[in-house]
Amino acid sequence: IPLLRRALAMSKRPLLLFASPWTAPAWMKSNGDVRGKGTLKGQAGNKYHKTWANYFIKFLDEYAKHNVTFWAVTAQNEPLAGLFTPPQAPTIAFTAAQQRDFILQDLGPALARSSHRTQLLILDDQRIHLPHWAKVVLGNATAARYVAGLAVHWYLDAVVPPGCSLEATHKLFPEHFLLYTEACSGFFTFR
Repeated sequence: IPLLRRALAMSKRPLLLFASPWTAPAWMKSNGDVRGKGTLKGQAGNKYHKTWANYFIKFLDEYAKHNVTFWAVTAQNEPLAGLFTPPQAPTIAFTAAQQRDFILQDLGPALARSSHRTQLLILDDQRIHLPHWAKVVLGNATAARYVAGLAVHWYLDAVVPPGCSLEATHKLFPEHFLLYTEACSGFFTFR
């Protein structure tokens, strides 16, 4: 919070902050560990999914007590990487359909009921998953109403041309923005 306050004070214009979760607490996950390839226990709409959605609201509430507001949150950082990450990485695995259902039944309504005007972003993973991810989540009209845009990572951009991922997704869902949210140089060890 002190670092955010310093950045906000130094900026000549408002900063738009977004948050992206890595994992739920171990007791909410199918593998009983914050690390590894676990999912949220059960199905969307159950007590684990509703409690995880409420964690988002509590997170926003606690920061708001310190006058820090978030422009957006993502439903999960690298949800498909959760299926492939090393066992020590903290993550929750979601398929597009699981994320859609979580947004539809739990996270979307929780954000809508809250006092926060925080927007919701989906995917927050490699653009190789576009436009499939968008079709599954935004193809549901109710889920799409909760979602402002798609968060995209650039690590595998050399594998998939922008035309068949970003452009195709934009043409399908022009009312939802696309935003690169994570990138770095030196991702591959041979670079």
